[in-house]
Amino acid sequence: MSGRVGDLSPKQAKTLTEFRERIQDVLPSLPAQHDHYLLRWLRARNFNLQKSENMIRKHVEFRKQMKVDTIITDWKPPEVIEKYVSGGMCGYDREGSPIWYDVIGPLDPKGLLLSATKQDFLKTKIRHIEMLQRECRRQSEKLGKNIESITLIYDCEGLGLKHIWKPAIETYGEILTMYEDNYPEGLKRVLLIKAPKMFPMAYNLIKHFLCEETRRKIVVLGSSWQEALRKHIDPDQLPVVYGGTLTDPDGDPRCRTMINYGGNVPKSYYVQESLKVQYDSSVTISRGSSLQLEYDVAAPSSLLRWQFASDGADIGFGVYRRAKDSRSQKVAEMMQVLPSERYNAHLVPEDSCLTCSEPGVYVLCFDNSYSVLQSKKVSYNVEVIPPADEQLQTPCGRGDVRLQ
Repeated sequence: MSGRVGDLSPKQAKTLTEFRERIQDVLPSLPAQHDHYLLRWLRARNFNLQKSENMIRKHVEFRKQMKVDTIITDWKPPEVIEKYVSGGMCGYDREGSPIWYDVIGPLDPKGLLLSATKQDFLKTKIRHIEMLQRECRRQSEKLGKNIESITLIYDCEGLGLKHIWKPAIETYGEILTMYEDNYPEGLKRVLLIKAPKMFPMAYNLIKHFLCEETRRKIVVLGSSWQEALRKHIDPDQLPVVYGGTLTDPDGDPRCRTMINYGGNVPKSYYVQESLKVQYDSSVTISRGSSLQLEYDVAAPSSLLRWQFASDGADIGFGVYRRAKDSRSQKVAEMMQVLPSERYNAHLVPEDSCLTCSEPGVYVLCFDNSYSVLQSKKVSYNVEVIPPADEQLQTPCGRGDVRLQ
């Protein structure tokens, strides 16, 4: 049995019922509650009830932390990403699923990563996925059938050494991991066209981020790729440049109003070209260790703001809250406020903040535990800004420092 609506074994049907009962508390936080949607999570974990429940609960937390429900309306990518990240949604396949194009050749990974943070790229990709998921729901209503996945066309013409730059591969890997963990069964097929000789090497660098099911959906099309695309897509839904008849209203065969073709990023966008980083404090974090900065937040709704840059390589960073009476509490035992991630702060300095919903001791953790060879020098500023109506006279402290 396929594990889809209308094709469930008695055991699968029972598991679906139990799954729905076990996640009743988080169902309202999900973008859909119907069986089609819940079965995606069960299929992703081979109908293992506990693993599927763990996966979907982590996704609910992910949606809260990344503000996914409002990311389309309330967040806009930086200008450099909107202008120079190539790709876009254009047309529908023969079953009515949206088609997304990733155009690799004109992409300038180094220019982009010197101009925007890795986290901005991650949020941009979440925004794209949510837009595609919304389009799937619209198509489901329009066509009267369940549309839950997309066709991805991967145009590899121009793939070169610049695309396998280490920070670019790491960023792409994190995006793929995010997708695999939070959007199961979101891909119907991946049609890869115009693959150069170096494609196998590039694929080997990223394939370990993909689950086996996703790998099986990747089809590398040969020299007759235009004919192969037309087997899946009606010509009037396929841009002229890809072998169809679709154009922009002005006759553009590349459909540039729907597909962005990127290009080299002007150096005027490079953050470190225009920003002189001068922070108050700096510290060297040894390989395999971490640094904790502790700040007392006295009033709810205070703003905790941080800025930091690293030398030579990326650095992990996360925010936690510990009990006031437990100075020896380990990070793993603290309440996670901002999940720890690796930041490319050696390329683009980080400048961010969060509103502290509760008072307490907030712990900023710089993590270099994953590095077995390299120490990291980190320069930083941190400040606690009381809410506007608060008249606290105590200046923002420098905070306590603890090395581990």
